[in-house]
Amino acid sequence: MTVAGWGSLADQAFISDSRTAALVDRDGVIGWYCPLGFDRPSVFASLLDPDAGHWRIGPARQARSTREYVGDSLVLRTEFDAGDSAFSVTDLLAFEPGAEGHDVGRRSPNVLVRFVEGQRGRSAVQMELAPRLEYGLTVPRPRAEGRSVRMEAGPLALRLDGDVPVQIERDRLIASFELRPGESAAFSLSAWDPLEREPPTQPDGRALAAATIEAWRSWTALHQGYRGVAPDAVRRSSLVLQGLTDARTGAVVAAATTSLPEIVGGSANWDYRFAWLRDLSFVMRALWVAACPDEADAFLRFLAQALGRLDGRRIPIVLGSDGRRAIPEHALTHLRGWRDSRPVRIGNDAWTQRQLDVLGEVLDSALLLGAQVERYDEATRDLLVSFAERAAADWRTTDAGMWEARDRERPYTSSKVMCWVALDRAIQLATKLGGELPLDRWLQERDLIRTTVLDEAWSERTGAFAGALGSDDLDASVLLMPLVGFLEADDPRMRATIDAVRDRLTSGPLVHRWDGDANGFLLCSYWLVECEALTGRPDEARRRFDGLAAFATDLGLMTEMVAPGSGEPIGNLPQAFSHIGLINAAWRLSQPRS
Repeated sequence: MTVAGWGSLADQAFISDSRTAALVDRDGVIGWYCPLGFDRPSVFASLLDPDAGHWRIGPARQARSTREYVGDSLVLRTEFDAGDSAFSVTDLLAFEPGAEGHDVGRRSPNVLVRFVEGQRGRSAVQMELAPRLEYGLTVPRPRAEGRSVRMEAGPLALRLDGDVPVQIERDRLIASFELRPGESAAFSLSAWDPLEREPPTQPDGRALAAATIEAWRSWTALHQGYRGVAPDAVRRSSLVLQGLTDARTGAVVAAATTSLPEIVGGSANWDYRFAWLRDLSFVMRALWVAACPDEADAFLRFLAQALGRLDGRRIPIVLGSDGRRAIPEHALTHLRGWRDSRPVRIGNDAWTQRQLDVLGEVLDSALLLGAQVERYDEATRDLLVSFAERAAADWRTTDAGMWEARDRERPYTSSKVMCWVALDRAIQLATKLGGELPLDRWLQERDLIRTTVLDEAWSERTGAFAGALGSDDLDASVLLMPLVGFLEADDPRMRATIDAVRDRLTSGPLVHRWDGDANGFLLCSYWLVECEALTGRPDEARRRFDGLAAFATDLGLMTEMVAPGSGEPIGNLPQAFSHIGLINAAWRLSQPRS
């Protein structure tokens, strides 16, 4: 039997209930699933280690597979064609019947449904369910309960309900059955915390499948306002962002996975199943473009609620999707890692870092939403004012930067620029913030930041703005300068910087974050598309945009990075940043240049 883990990441499909996610490969193997929440422990993790749990439903003999999402949804349909027979498997994380539109994700019964249907001939189907709880550490003991099988260990219980009799073989469940055209079988895997609730009622897999497809259709119908470049890709990316949203809070996690490496075989393997403040303005703009303003507003409300009163405390730059601040990082040494890329990490110590750019990203998001807000509530107002005050007081200090350097802090250019953004947006929001505000000081510090960056970030040796003050090292993060309004793209020094990035940091359409960065970074690549459009090179920008489209999978999913030459997707997936970059670049290409 084949398990997930060692093929290309392009083979992985993403399904979600806007509370958690699962990945399904072309062979019908679910190799990643964390019930009850994005960053909760996995029960299937063969993506990271073949022995860490899986659930396969596939053909008993060799067959060709094709797949697609069912309409505008995150419901996956895979067809297995063995020549003289064919059947399909529909995979989904369920919504409750009646969930629609804005209810998507708020009404999840925590059920993973797999619906198998005969298409042609007599299809021989095999099912194997081998859960391994707590990232593969725990093997539950299966126990038959009538037609169901319950599997429980520690603070998690699973129950499989299905139309087909299954056999218990020590640590797994197996079944073999045949389907003729029109015949079907449904399997439902329910998950719950036995310490907190009684076992749920037996689900109706068919009813859940129909309700989930209808709920996605309803959500999509409410978010159809975009009419620009690449509408299909923008719509798919907006669905991915919805799938990465914890609908209970509005938080958008960076990716659905942990420890898919930046370099295959390397140790730069990070847990991305959390919500970064940095993503906020990029997410907000992307959701706004994709006609999802309510989702954007929910993210800002989540932030105000999660951070509470700062009172001089360090701003946490990453949070759990439920608002937790402390997400300590440690290695799971028992797991091999994807293609032997160790260590596998859970948690992320970036929560302890100082990253000044988040101040600007939060206030930029508030300005974007300002059109629909007359006056902010007290919690949001206090948050925004405290961020502006922090930018005015701290912009001179060093930090870890937006790439989250773990060696030492530096005076990163992008951090200074985003402190300028924080003060600039706070000044523009003054009437909505209300109360006594130190506007004169904010104006003074904003202008001083601009002067400092223009004087000290420019490198005569490089002929471009450098990644840090006083440095000569080029860094693609400086592409943010015209995108946030710090400096016009047509300014001679900014144009020279854009040209330097294009000439020195690119491999085809891909942009590397810095010289020597092994793989192309998709977000930076889309930033360059926007910058090229702003400098009056729309044809060049469109060619780059179209070239980047080739790096999406057949299902329209994108990882964080791409290996130049091979085009292999690299890193955690699906990556919110990459889909955000696509949406924002498509919007930029759709605008008449002024």
